[in-house]
Amino acid sequence: MVGQEWLSALTEFRLLDYLHNTTFGLVRCAEGIVKRVYLLLVLLWSCSSAAEVEQYVRYLHGGTVQYGLIQGTRIQPVVGNLFDTFQLSEQSLSLSEVTVLLPVAPGNVYAVGLNFASHMASSARADPPMFVKLYSSLIPSGQQVVLPAGAKNLHFEGELVVVIGKTTQNISEADAMSAVFGYLVGNDLTERTWQAQDLQWIRAKSSDGFGPVSARITRGVDFRDLEVVTRLNNKVVQQETMRTMIHKPAKVIAYLSQYFVLRPGDLIFMGTPGRTEALRDGDEIEVSIKGVGSVTNRVSAVD
Repeated sequence: MVGQEWLSALTEFRLLDYLHNTTFGLVRCAEGIVKRVYLLLVLLWSCSSAAEVEQYVRYLHGGTVQYGLIQGTRIQPVVGNLFDTFQLSEQSLSLSEVTVLLPVAPGNVYAVGLNFASHMASSARADPPMFVKLYSSLIPSGQQVVLPAGAKNLHFEGELVVVIGKTTQNISEADAMSAVFGYLVGNDLTERTWQAQDLQWIRAKSSDGFGPVSARITRGVDFRDLEVVTRLNNKVVQQETMRTMIHKPAKVIAYLSQYFVLRPGDLIFMGTPGRTEALRDGDEIEVSIKGVGSVTNRVSAVD
């Protein structure tokens, strides 16, 4: 009888041990599956997010100006209107075969002032303070900024630049982001002495070369995830996230559209964060936004 009791107990113990090990094994297996599924979802999300980001350039090739989609070191030409209906050509060109131009054709260039508390704040409840820059002030990365006669106090202003993608008038703030085609990196160079003494800012903000912009129009990024970084002679002098912007793009677009018809290719400089300082002959100034691009220019006192 005692032997049977021991046998029964041993059998029960083995059964419990088996069930424990089996259950533990199933739990570990389930945990492994969950981890693998999670990693797979993260990978798929990352791939889909990366796939959504597109960069377009405007270029000259064979006497023709057109847009193209950047594909590594090559360009896939746009057939049709980039800002309306288009297809991508089956043929591609090497970047070395083309001359990359300013990202947009001549149009209106708007700008927001006092848009970061770290620089100089305006009230979030007020209308965004706006001004304009001349298209002729725009220059590409790599071109020298030649100081005009009398310019002794030229400051850098690293900024995000919005590219308008459709004709827009009297749009609501709720719908305004539908007017955004993409983003650039810009440097709203400003001669502070002229800005303070002139009745209008046209000379201080729009002298030739006072609007460096990056070449590639970037789509598929959320401006709230972006951070502008400005380097003066390789030293970081500005760095701030776009989340701290006082007047966001939607508000600015809605406001402008009450008074001006915004058209495809129009630009909006969104304001600069932090402190600025005067540039000197020979200085190199770079503004970059990870995921969007960069624009680098050297200052020259002599043409």
